[in-house]
Amino acid sequence: MTAETSQTLDRGLRVLKLLADTDHGLTVTELSNKLGVNRTVVYRLLATLEQHTLVRRDLGGRARVGLGVLRLGRQVHPLVREAALPALRSLAEDIGATAHLTLVDGSEALAVAVVEPTWTDYHVAYRAGFRHPLDRGAAGRAILAARQGLVPEPGFTLTHGELEAGACGAAAPLVGVTGLEGSVGVVMLSDSVPERVGPRVLDAAQEVADALR
Repeated sequence: MTAETSQTLDRGLRVLKLLADTDHGLTVTELSNKLGVNRTVVYRLLATLEQHTLVRRDLGGRARVGLGVLRLGRQVHPLVREAALPALRSLAEDIGATAHLTLVDGSEALAVAVVEPTWTDYHVAYRAGFRHPLDRGAAGRAILAARQGLVPEPGFTLTHGELEAGACGAAAPLVGVTGLEGSVGVVMLSDSVPERVGPRVLDAAQEVADALR
């Protein structure tokens, strides 16, 4: 800690991070041990965070992340979208296909940014806000592969006809972006993905990841 930082705020943020890393919640004693502070301090921190709905305690007294974090999380999407747009525009224009940034939202894949090419006669209409299961479509499959440590050797995932008949897709996961699961990809009307598309998508995913770090 330095003179310019707040010890109480630091501890509160550490509480949230600890709770975010567990599915079962933590007791006051467990938090006290992990933070290296007495139980009274932990009680005060939890009470304050509960007032802001950032933490909740179940009937057994275990503390968990509260629904208030969702309101904060909603504001992340516009920031992520803004950071990703330059790489998506370049990808869409280069490939001549609709480019998208997809993030995990619960058990679904959510398109948070979409850029359509300006020079093609036709392309797939794909809108921001579109949702689909994580295990269908290149975008979701790329995310699951990264989560499971099973990313294909080329680094990207290809699919055909899983979300829309006659459409194929290529996507690569965002790598090295703490706290964010996502992918960058393209979708096009074609029987197969041209050979150069996969590596180009992989480069775009790296550009987006670099912009978000």
